[in-house]
Amino acid sequence: MTQAAHFGFGTQIRKSPYFDATVRWGATGFSVYNHMYIPRDFGNPEQNFWNLVNDAILCDVAVERQVEITGPDAAKFVQTLTPRDLSKMAVGQCKYILITNADGGILNDPILLRLAENHFWISLADSDILLWAQGVAVHAGMDVSICEPDVSPLQLQGPKSGEVMRALFGESILDLKYYWLREVMLDGIPLIVSRTGWSSELGYELYLRDASHGDALWEKIMAAGQPFGLRPGHTSSIRRIEGGMLSYHADADIGTNPFELGLDRLVNLEIEADFIGKAALRKIKEQGVTRKQVGLVIDGPALPGPNTTFWPITKDGVVVGKVTSAIYSPRLKQNIALAMVAVEAATLGDRAEVISNTGTHTATLVARPFFDPQKKIASS
Repeated sequence: MTQAAHFGFGTQIRKSPYFDATVRWGATGFSVYNHMYIPRDFGNPEQNFWNLVNDAILCDVAVERQVEITGPDAAKFVQTLTPRDLSKMAVGQCKYILITNADGGILNDPILLRLAENHFWISLADSDILLWAQGVAVHAGMDVSICEPDVSPLQLQGPKSGEVMRALFGESILDLKYYWLREVMLDGIPLIVSRTGWSSELGYELYLRDASHGDALWEKIMAAGQPFGLRPGHTSSIRRIEGGMLSYHADADIGTNPFELGLDRLVNLEIEADFIGKAALRKIKEQGVTRKQVGLVIDGPALPGPNTTFWPITKDGVVVGKVTSAIYSPRLKQNIALAMVAVEAATLGDRAEVISNTGTHTATLVARPFFDPQKKIASS
């Protein structure tokens, strides 16, 4: 029997269409995300980071489950789910959105894709928005259908990802703009391709629309990418923290509101639509937040890996916040972190102490993102 056949805890945690391929290509460790396995170990995570920023990596992110919303009222319904103004969203466009509850808390921070006038996908972070959307629809009085389609994304990310895409699809694919999508076929395999990704690097996501082609699609991409140094990989904690990208359940959760994260641009309180959380978010904006997200540079030797608990942050012996995501960046040669701290303790340049599982470290509050703050690499 294969190694892949032995892996698993039962059918309640799903395997992606690429699972066997990732094991063949060296995946040895997995995490669970949206009730599915996601590869998290292809060897040295620092080497995975360098593969990403210097060449390209292919990542199985089928755990980014899609919520498909169709029907005559699809656009109107999607707008009720998010405080971001979608009135100018064109067919073929993607947008980063927040989904909020009645208290203004963040339930998910997905990518929204508009495939047609009345056809949307919500490409999820790690929470059950399919159930939320179906529940909201029950008494919404709108004509919509909501389901999880047979769609499984891959991420092709890194500076040479464009060259790999050109080898696969031809020169015209390079015309695809940042945060736009295109429907394509690859040797009979149906795909949606978008210029998006969870890496802060140049990259693409390939949404497979028929799981039976999963193994073949993985192998076709790896073969096309061989001349460009493409490697199998996993989403890089180092690179996403450098880029200030959120990880749901770590840097944001149901008790976090958009203003604490500095994501005011994703909230439009002036639109006519009565989106869920509108009254609460208006009140929060008027009253101001009590805490906010900041960056931290943590002194001391390189952290051995990402934090697996929330580390307390203290000033003068008083707890003022917590580290939500921490990592050592080999490029910046610093320990960097995202943190949530009380507003009165959030002055950039101030010093604080971080209490980790290995001891107490001094730290400096800094702006984030830590690298390429204008996202010029990803959008170029």
